[in-house]
Amino acid sequence: MSQNARTEPLPPLDLTNTLMFAITLGITLTVVPWYGLTHGFTPADWVVAILFTALNGLGITAGYHRLWAHRTYEAHWTVRLFLLIFGTMALQNSAFAWCSGHRTHHLNVDDEDKDPYSARRGFWFSHIGWMLRRYPSGQEDFSNIPDLKRDPMLAFQHRHYLPLLLLANFGLPLLAGLVFHDVLGMLLLAGVARLVWSHHVTFFINSLAHMWGTRPYTEENSARDNPVLAVLTYGEGYHNFHHIFAHDYRNGVRWWQWDPTKWFIRGLSFVGLTRRLKRTPDFQIQRALLAMQFKRTQARLEAAPAIAAPRLEALRARVAHEYEGFLTAVADWAKVKEQWLAEKKRAVLEQWDHVDLQSKLRDIERGLSLQRRRLRILHAQIA
Repeated sequence: MSQNARTEPLPPLDLTNTLMFAITLGITLTVVPWYGLTHGFTPADWVVAILFTALNGLGITAGYHRLWAHRTYEAHWTVRLFLLIFGTMALQNSAFAWCSGHRTHHLNVDDEDKDPYSARRGFWFSHIGWMLRRYPSGQEDFSNIPDLKRDPMLAFQHRHYLPLLLLANFGLPLLAGLVFHDVLGMLLLAGVARLVWSHHVTFFINSLAHMWGTRPYTEENSARDNPVLAVLTYGEGYHNFHHIFAHDYRNGVRWWQWDPTKWFIRGLSFVGLTRRLKRTPDFQIQRALLAMQFKRTQARLEAAPAIAAPRLEALRARVAHEYEGFLTAVADWAKVKEQWLAEKKRAVLEQWDHVDLQSKLRDIERGLSLQRRRLRILHAQIA
């Protein structure tokens, strides 16, 4: 449903946000290229702009999103301070406001009245429109962040957000400009243009990542996996995975998927700066993938009247057999996991070894992986 299809009157404009987005975009589209053509940007301007852009991205993805909104890991105070500084520089509101809105989004995803940036209301609304007017769905309600309110660092940022964002957005580029003797060039490229790029790349996750891509894990919501967006957004483009496993510190769960935020968090764990990294058990990931494969294979079977009746029945029988195996594996895994947890409890008390049960769990997970391959072949044969 597009925003225009809704009949309620438009709420009043948020003049602060509207002017900020309009002015920074206008400067980026006019003054920045003019200055580049007439005066030129130095290599230092470009290096600092790219560096600040990357750090702003991490401030949002590793800080606001995965650390505070979803509590997917714990971090040393120095890391939290670092992420908070560059999250503030990204100018996307305080951590309180950002995380509260994001938790509301996950709880009410795609609900046109409760999701602050519901993609069902159209690209413009989910990308930026929701911030330009005072929509009821976007009203701040910090009742869902009691844990964050107890963090003095976040509370300080929220209380003094305006001076901190001005200091970060003008102070840091100005300081870099003084160091490299090009104040105006640095302010334009590493200040304004960097801010506009950071804004819209992040906003793509609210808009495009709910409209463009695949849904390998769930079709219960509009979130998509998109490797192109993952490159632009430091790994956030694997959004279908994220919406079903939101408490996993990874978004790109496969080793080959582009997720520098995951690598940043994991890398810091080796030197003790991050800890308690939450990971979804591989079995649960395989189960979600297989459930979607069964759903789509069944739909293809029902829409395949051109296949000869005997062969169609044979394919249905094979799919049914695979599904029974899938249900058996799910039941076995739950049983073995329960035994493993019981043994682990006893092992703490008596230091028993429970490697055998861990091996059984791994065998079941490998079996599900093989079943996915067989199901892909069946899916292709039905086509």
